[in-house]
Amino acid sequence: MIYNEKSKNFLKRIPPLKAMTAKIVERTRHRGLKDRLFYFRLPIRVKLSIAITFIIWLTVLISSLVILARQREQLYLQTVKMGKASLNYFANNANIPLLNDDILRLNRLIKEASSIEGIRYAIIVDRQQVIKAHTDHSRIGTTLQKAANVEEMKKDENVTYFNWTLPSGTHVLNLSRPVTFQDKELGTVHVGISLDFIKNLIHKETVSILVMSLFIVLLGISIAILLGVSFSRPISKLVLATKEIGKGNFQYRINMIRKDEFGDLATAFNYMAEELWKKLLIQKSFGQYVSPDVLEMILSQPEESWLKGTRSEASILFTDIRGFTAYSETRDPEKVVEALNEYFGIATQFILEQGGYVDKFIGDAVLAVFGVPIPRADHAQRALKAAIAMQRAFQQEAGKNENPFLSRIGIALNSGEVVSGNLGSQVKMEYTIIGDSVNLASRLNDMAGPGEIILSKSIYELTKDMVSVKALPPQKIKGKSEPVEAFQVIEIKEGA
Repeated sequence: MIYNEKSKNFLKRIPPLKAMTAKIVERTRHRGLKDRLFYFRLPIRVKLSIAITFIIWLTVLISSLVILARQREQLYLQTVKMGKASLNYFANNANIPLLNDDILRLNRLIKEASSIEGIRYAIIVDRQQVIKAHTDHSRIGTTLQKAANVEEMKKDENVTYFNWTLPSGTHVLNLSRPVTFQDKELGTVHVGISLDFIKNLIHKETVSILVMSLFIVLLGISIAILLGVSFSRPISKLVLATKEIGKGNFQYRINMIRKDEFGDLATAFNYMAEELWKKLLIQKSFGQYVSPDVLEMILSQPEESWLKGTRSEASILFTDIRGFTAYSETRDPEKVVEALNEYFGIATQFILEQGGYVDKFIGDAVLAVFGVPIPRADHAQRALKAAIAMQRAFQQEAGKNENPFLSRIGIALNSGEVVSGNLGSQVKMEYTIIGDSVNLASRLNDMAGPGEIILSKSIYELTKDMVSVKALPPQKIKGKSEPVEAFQVIEIKEGA
């Protein structure tokens, strides 16, 4: 785990991050206490089990009600169809006996009907509603009374039917049809079919569906528990990872390979942790101006020797504004800062494009280095390309706006051995370069006029195939016993 005393000390040096972390932890603690006091906590697997079980139960219930309603309707229609068949049989065979008032034959016909299962009664009456034949022989010769407790009456062609309840409590479908002979109505046939068998069948089906529903619910609970466990485990991992990030452990990663949203969430979380780690390293090591190559090196070797003092060959680039002090004394500070920021922005852009990094801003000067911390064999060529590109950009932008600094910038380049590493104290730390080569580049920069690029002999020897130069008189420089040779860039050679 990387959250050690060094990390603690670094967090102390970043007040906003520390304050934000403390606020999150405090809010989490407060909210956790509130949850324990006012809410009953249910694990997600229990919530999923309840939700899935309820959905399954509701689905089975609705499906059962729909199926039973359709089955009841189909059985009723089948009953009506069977009643019509019996009714037609009676009506077609009762016309002659009814015309001849053959009571015996009519009752023999009714007797055959009474043996059919489900038929509660069969009645034949004449036009005066006098019963000529009945399954209950004691009713023969009496007048047929109108049925009580009749439900909605329906008519299909010459058949009339309705539901009603017998005094015994039996639910009956009553169907009636006139008996005719040569288009003359002789009487009416009535048939009553019991509907209680439909109720009995529906009851049996309901019991079967309830048993099946209970089995499905139990199966659903089992599946819900398995899904709940499958959901809760990755969430627990994410909670643990979030706590680690809250502690400052930005190198914590979630090992979760899933082809679903949790897998995407784990990938996004790991990406977030990596980006936080990058920002932490940027603030700790380089500040704002870090090239992507340097950043990648930091991530791959965060504790390697580049943080310590090392000697290496590099090229140093110095820029400075001629006459800055006199100009800034007579201008508004806001205008001066705005003009400086534009100048620094252009310089930084081309330094980073060539793989260098901005070591520091020193007033109106920029110190950049190429070749450390990432060793580059062509560090001199990169430094020269950056100097030429930014000088061109300065001149172009100077013609477009009123920034007086862009046309007054002198640039000096030098190559040689430098010492690079982290310098400072526990309160303030920065990665920088020191050495005689850096000092020489600074001294040469004093020789560069507005819009000029001055090269030392060492960097000219490495880049003479790229530019044409004008040799300057050897200069006596502080700290050097011998005069120093310097060269002014005149033009870029063709093909360079």
